[in-house]
Amino acid sequence: MTWIIRNLWLIPALPLLAAGLGALLQRPQRRLAATLSIGSMAVAFLIACGGFAMTLGEHTERQVHNFPWFQFGETLLQLGWVLDPLTASMLVMITFVGGLIFIYSVGYMARDENFTRFFCFLSLFAAAMLGLVISNNLLMLFMCWELVGLASYLLIGFWHHKPSAAAAAKKAFITTRVGDIGFLLGIVWLYHETGTLLFYSDGAGCLEQGALAKLVAQTTVGGMFVSTAISLLLFCGAVGKSGQFPLHVWLPDAMEGPTPVSALIHAATMVTAGVFLVARMYPLFNAQFTTGLTQDSVLPPISTALQVVTWTGAITAVFAALIAVAQTDIKRILAYSTVSQLGYMFVGLGVGGPAVGMFHLLTHAFFKALLFLGAGSVIHGCHEEQDIRRMGGLCKRMPVTFTTYAVGMLALSGFPLVFSGFWSKDEILHSAMNWPVSKGPFILALTGAVLTAFYMTRQMWFVFFRPRTELSLGRGDGVHDFVPHESPPIMTLPLVSLAACAVLLSIFATPVWPWFDAYLAGHLSELHLGWSGDAATGIVMVLSIMAVVIGLGSGWALYSRVGDGEAIDPIEQRFPGIFAALRERLRVDEFYEITILRLSRIVTALSDGVDRFGWSACVDLVGFLTVGLAWMSRYFDQIFINSGFDVSCENLRGLGRLAGRLQNGQAQRYLRILAFGVVLLIVALAWMGDSSR
Repeated sequence: MTWIIRNLWLIPALPLLAAGLGALLQRPQRRLAATLSIGSMAVAFLIACGGFAMTLGEHTERQVHNFPWFQFGETLLQLGWVLDPLTASMLVMITFVGGLIFIYSVGYMARDENFTRFFCFLSLFAAAMLGLVISNNLLMLFMCWELVGLASYLLIGFWHHKPSAAAAAKKAFITTRVGDIGFLLGIVWLYHETGTLLFYSDGAGCLEQGALAKLVAQTTVGGMFVSTAISLLLFCGAVGKSGQFPLHVWLPDAMEGPTPVSALIHAATMVTAGVFLVARMYPLFNAQFTTGLTQDSVLPPISTALQVVTWTGAITAVFAALIAVAQTDIKRILAYSTVSQLGYMFVGLGVGGPAVGMFHLLTHAFFKALLFLGAGSVIHGCHEEQDIRRMGGLCKRMPVTFTTYAVGMLALSGFPLVFSGFWSKDEILHSAMNWPVSKGPFILALTGAVLTAFYMTRQMWFVFFRPRTELSLGRGDGVHDFVPHESPPIMTLPLVSLAACAVLLSIFATPVWPWFDAYLAGHLSELHLGWSGDAATGIVMVLSIMAVVIGLGSGWALYSRVGDGEAIDPIEQRFPGIFAALRERLRVDEFYEITILRLSRIVTALSDGVDRFGWSACVDLVGFLTVGLAWMSRYFDQIFINSGFDVSCENLRGLGRLAGRLQNGQAQRYLRILAFGVVLLIVALAWMGDSSR
């Protein structure tokens, strides 16, 4: 066992140590707090690169390190970590992107009085996510999963003095807990069936052949495989954490936190945890086709669990993209874009497997982090303004931010050939087109691609291109105006680095050199340079390019006519009802408010009434009866028991006093009594003698 695999725990431990030390620092120790956090991520990145290098060699088999945690009875519970291509790629991405976000935060949060506490929370967040990624045990993964939820609560509500931020933090925490209930039930069920939560353990893990065969050999209600039922419960956790419909409502509101938090949550860490979970548990999700026990059965061409994953992702991708079209907050547009892109990742997992979904996860991490940090730079340069309708003409005033943001926008839109987003999205579309179950996900994904290019063009026009005649931007009322300015280098340098990665990653998944697919599958030695596609691949590429062109072209044609001072959206002018519904997020929150939340309040009120007037009344009645019985017992004790006992005691004391008088030690009294007794005896004998005659 190499040093890397033995000490893989250092990758999450270093940020965790930085978080612990940061919690002890005082507010003035800002530089030390930032140094600890950034330094821990830098060292973790170097170790992650070492692990990544190990998975590139000839011996790329999975390596695990398990150790006993504790024992109850005869059962030994083990934890451990695993190093494989899936883990290595995630570790490098999280530490690299997270490190850049940490550096960016130094400039963005420079004036915040709670600077040290912010970096403490950032380090805790990174440690939890890194621990989740290396876990070789589902229980350990779940513990880190919940730590991610705690850290997100702390970061989203970091500006707790804002009621909206505090509400958003609570909403995120509670909504994700809904999905985690299903996740926890799936964990318990899986342990009950397999007796282990280790993923890999020399053939005895829950993701290895023996356990999967056992799960497929059993069925539950409706003939569903136990493996499918457990997979769907685990997927509930992924839906909550990754903001999929219908548990997506927390994710846009998470924008109330500082912009670096938005970038960290939406790009490199929290929301990708659900996608990673499905990728890690993929053998379980597809167990009915990998165990070899169901070859003679009449089965659908794709497992039921993966069909649910695919359709959930496809619906979410279009649903969120439609809502993004009508948003005006620069960060909220990107938030709904994240929800949509996460849907694409789930589609990729469902129709193409881990390599397809995970490659889009990695490319998305870079260009979405770039976009969020770019949005933060815009907000910083516009003096905390976030409404795109009050911006304009920033391409000249913020050239670095504009150039890097344009790269991120084109990568997200899937601009052909040059940007990584095109290749990762194209691979998803290609797999969806060949999906044997239905062409529905392909159509929805293609529609989402058009919408993505459209709403990003709309955002770019309002923020960077729309001409503004006045020197100051804002509302134009002289009170809320501002003069935009470029952000400092400590904020723009991470933007340049992420923009470069958004372009360079495009070389790893082209049909000419599908490196990432071969890497995750462990077939790098079989990879050769050359066209690996077919006619269908070319068709999908053409359709993908057409979708981007339609989205970009229609967005530019529609919004380039919006001039200075025009606040009404062109779509709103033509379709005010539809636009209003989209702007109000299709009123999903309102639907929850009048259904689930209202029902919850009714149940709560009923429970309170039953508690107050039912159970409390019963408790009061029992208490009253108890007190009454106590008083009756006391009365009986005092009148009967105590009185009789007192009389008896008094009589006994009288007899004692009498006996005491007889035995006082005076010989004269004893002789008198003896004489008196003799006299009585003589009289008695005499009387008895007379009577006998």
